[in-house]
Amino acid sequence: MSEAAPAEGAINRRMITLSIMLATIIQALDGTIANVALPHMQGSLSASQDQITWVLTSFIVASAIAMPLTGWLCDRFGQRTVFLASIAGFTLASVLCGLASSLTEIVLARLLQGVFGAALVPLSQAVLLDINPREKHGSAMAVWGMGVMIGPILGPTLGGWLTDSYDWRWVFFINVPVGALAFYGIWKYIRPVPAARRMSFDMFGFATLSIAIGALQMLLDRGEQNDWFASTETWIEAIALGVSFLYFVAHTALSPHGKSFFDFRLLKNSNYVTGLLFIFVVGMVLFSTRALMPTMLQSLLGYPAFLAGLVTAPSGLGTMIAMMVVGRLTGRIDIRLLLGFGFALTAFSLWQMSSYTLVMSQSDIVWPGIVQGFGLGFVFVPLSAATFATLSPVMRAEGTAIYSLMRNIGSSIGIALVQTLLVRNTQTMHASLAAHVNYANPGLQEQAVGAAYNLSGGAGMMALNAEVTRQASMIAYVNDYWLMMILTAAAIPLLILIRPVPRHAPVAAGHAALE
Repeated sequence: MSEAAPAEGAINRRMITLSIMLATIIQALDGTIANVALPHMQGSLSASQDQITWVLTSFIVASAIAMPLTGWLCDRFGQRTVFLASIAGFTLASVLCGLASSLTEIVLARLLQGVFGAALVPLSQAVLLDINPREKHGSAMAVWGMGVMIGPILGPTLGGWLTDSYDWRWVFFINVPVGALAFYGIWKYIRPVPAARRMSFDMFGFATLSIAIGALQMLLDRGEQNDWFASTETWIEAIALGVSFLYFVAHTALSPHGKSFFDFRLLKNSNYVTGLLFIFVVGMVLFSTRALMPTMLQSLLGYPAFLAGLVTAPSGLGTMIAMMVVGRLTGRIDIRLLLGFGFALTAFSLWQMSSYTLVMSQSDIVWPGIVQGFGLGFVFVPLSAATFATLSPVMRAEGTAIYSLMRNIGSSIGIALVQTLLVRNTQTMHASLAAHVNYANPGLQEQAVGAAYNLSGGAGMMALNAEVTRQASMIAYVNDYWLMMILTAAAIPLLILIRPVPRHAPVAAGHAALE
């Protein structure tokens, strides 16, 4: 090999990394960037508050159902082909979203966007692992982690700015130039490898898993507004979830090797299974907190959408700094120590958030966010490295798809849990606080209070009720942060389940990069 070959290989590795991270970023962004634009879409598309949420849920459902297909598609058509088709389809679907003139059109376009975007995150992770030697997997996962986590961090801020400055349609049009660059880079620098075609398509397994995932997502998304199991719809979704998942497990367990949609050999790798457990917890904590913060700032503290996104964005600074640091430490320090430090920092930040009040300053929001971002950065990178360190390269496409799926399911369950508790705790605390609002309360006898809340008039009663609701809501948010803190702290003892990976363990070479 000539001296120029290693240099060329290094250049190609950098270009591949840049290209696949662009694809990862646009997919991760689209999970949250549309959130702040929903009120504008609602008016433009003449949709109700209940209907417009399908713009978000249709993307999540389609992505969750299509994601497990990644392994089979790569085996059938080749990794590079699937990557290019996913980027092209996702970019085209983004254009259709921006051009939509009705609710039906944008929901269908978001479904299409979710289907094509499902493979982007797991494929980017698999390619990065393929083109880097084992000793650089920590640094590679740091880069990948920054791309994945930039979505929930920057999505609301960027979406608010594009919507306020231009139009909500630019939330989707912004994907076009980025998608075009990613497509060109992958087409030019990733070497095509013939498809192995060792896996047969398991239609029954795919159908039962798809029904289970779709039913779970529908149950979580619509459960609160349907009053959960007081609704017939929720029972139907729960029964469909249970029956289809049981059929999937039984069918997969009884199918011969190579004939099942899901490869049970993945579950024989203890580090991989433990990694699935922890990424489920990370999904719950990360996305639940991200879902709580903007609504708390806007509804209780009066922040406009752009400012709410702006004060939560610095948490990304902590994440990126942590990922750059931990990428160099992975392989030198026991992964369990790095993970323990990251979970401890995340729990500490949630403890800080549990002391939030209605009179806090912007710095009270920014600093806990930075600490949480730093902690999650220390979790995300070594967790990815440990999860896939002992996994065979031929199983990475399917392994990374299931890994991303577990993160998405964790986030769905976490968001549904905190939102349900938020509503119920607000009602409970409102009743508790209102019980102390009566003429015998000496606080109501003060002149300033009497002037603000004139209990002899309807307006005064309404103002007092609004303030009690506001106080009750703040307590409910604090209770949610306490729950997330307890969940995060409870995960720390489980780190003993992760086995330390030998620093120089052999691994098969990847074939994604042009050498």
